[in-house]
Amino acid sequence: MQKKIRNIHIIATGGTIAGIGDAGQASNYDAGQLAVDELIPQLPPLGDQITLSYEQFANVDSNDMTTALWISLARRINDLAADPSIDGFVITHGTDTMDEISYFLSLTLQTPKPVVITGSMRPASATSADGMLNLYDSIFVAADSHSYGQNVLVCFCGTIYSGRNVIKSSTFQLNAFDGRTPSCLGYIQDRICFYYNNYHNQVYRRLCFSLDHVSALPRVDVAYYYTNAPADVLDYFASRCDGLVICGTGAGNFSEEWIEKISSLSIPVVRSSRVMNGMITPTSHFDRSANSIAAYTLPPQKARILLSLALLHTRDFAELGKIFRENELS
Repeated sequence: MQKKIRNIHIIATGGTIAGIGDAGQASNYDAGQLAVDELIPQLPPLGDQITLSYEQFANVDSNDMTTALWISLARRINDLAADPSIDGFVITHGTDTMDEISYFLSLTLQTPKPVVITGSMRPASATSADGMLNLYDSIFVAADSHSYGQNVLVCFCGTIYSGRNVIKSSTFQLNAFDGRTPSCLGYIQDRICFYYNNYHNQVYRRLCFSLDHVSALPRVDVAYYYTNAPADVLDYFASRCDGLVICGTGAGNFSEEWIEKISSLSIPVVRSSRVMNGMITPTSHFDRSANSIAAYTLPPQKARILLSLALLHTRDFAELGKIFRENELS
């Protein structure tokens, strides 16, 4: 039986993969310089079972992506996913905030079609630039039948990660990402995907937020705790935002002064950690007030996204806590 031809749609947003700088150098470059129609011809042959379409959604450094662009991108993918001629998507994106966009999309996309995010650590002008291999691999991940229903994926340096769990773990290495405690989902080599740990990613499809009639997200900020950090900074945040995430020490810890201050705030406060791996669970000591919510396995930057989306639907502290619990495996 002849294999089905897979049609993969590439959405380019910029980043290092489209960056240009000094010839041969891995730093001192400008992101988002090459258009997608300049990148596609650099790909190795894909064979006769994959066809490509592509568009330039944005062309910026990922630090210049905004939540407004996130909302527009999610809506664009949801609209395109209704087209039966498209079998999967690849998004090129800067690595600095790739862990954020991948989690946001995993919570807002409404399609089982594969959505794979990739980029590069070296610009196109560098020696041994990694962008084209990452893009090439990502196309085959998006075309693989086992990627269907896997929610949002990140493909980088031959490794497939859950968009929910992936974080950037190196500032310069080509293998710059990690899957936190649950590790990666699998690998890709020579066009073949090897999935070993996919259940964890499939579960999160049950938590999906609609962006219908949403033009902006509630403001959620992140406060970083350190030794002798003044608690009055929490008043500053509370006067300006709808919710707050605290990047605490250890298992989401902070001082007695901060505990007392949190209990006086009228906004929800999510307790997360600056430690890379592990889990933050509810405790009677740190969660003495109703507005205190445990982040479980979410790092601060992802806890911020979940709280912001959850606040679109409820301001009730107990309901927000249930949403964070639902985000974990039952």
